[in-house]
Amino acid sequence: MPTAAAAAAAAASNALLRCGLHFISWRRPLLLPASAKTKTPSSLSIGRGGALLLRGGVALAPSFCTASPDAASAATSDAVEEAAAGNSSNGSAGAAIDVKEVANTLDLRVGRILKAWRHEEADTLYVEEVDVGEADPRIICSGLVKYVPLDLLQGRNVVVLANLKARNMRGVKSSGMLMAASDASHENVELLVPPEGSLPGERIWFGSESDKETLPPVATPNQVQKKKIWEMVQPHLKTDESRNAILLGQHLMRTSVGAVTSPSLKNANIS
Repeated sequence: MPTAAAAAAAAASNALLRCGLHFISWRRPLLLPASAKTKTPSSLSIGRGGALLLRGGVALAPSFCTASPDAASAATSDAVEEAAAGNSSNGSAGAAIDVKEVANTLDLRVGRILKAWRHEEADTLYVEEVDVGEADPRIICSGLVKYVPLDLLQGRNVVVLANLKARNMRGVKSSGMLMAASDASHENVELLVPPEGSLPGERIWFGSESDKETLPPVATPNQVQKKKIWEMVQPHLKTDESRNAILLGQHLMRTSVGAVTSPSLKNANIS
């Protein structure tokens, strides 16, 4: 059971919710169990299973704003109570972020390249018109000129990260990113391939087929940027010996009909 001090900490933290990750204010005292230790917010580490820890027993906890302020405050209280319980039972190990849960707030979708051409102002960039299941196709720029022949892009199914903020790339507004695998030298780069039968716009997630029923809402582009969600998740993305795209060495990147793969790259980075 949480201590009285932990309960007070939970109550005090209700006022500290912001969209995305909860944080603890360092401008005022915060009641914690006597055994808890605290350090600056920069003291981060990766725990077992890919969990993101704030050293000293305090964890950042994902809770993206998808409800009313009152509901958000209740969610904050619950998260802090869980962190306090983790401090009580695990000492300095603390509570941890579920990297898989955070990864599933990324808006990964099946896309189909309708048309691709060379960027007129950048030798290394292609411009693609991509169907991601919306009313109009998206324009996406990608630095694939050195790695993928232009004719192999036409009509191809791809994996799109769709909730990044749009960027101006040499005069072309790019609204998304094509996901690719690359070897350690970055000399070989391959676009990830959705399984046969996947449809444009279909959501892609990490985990089992049954996990689809409990996926969190996707984050907004502002949340992805502000909370550095992509930067948090990307280091844990690889391909395995079977060329499957996986998170944390175990959670498949998948659609409703199967796993996302790389055409030939094993044990490769994904970005």
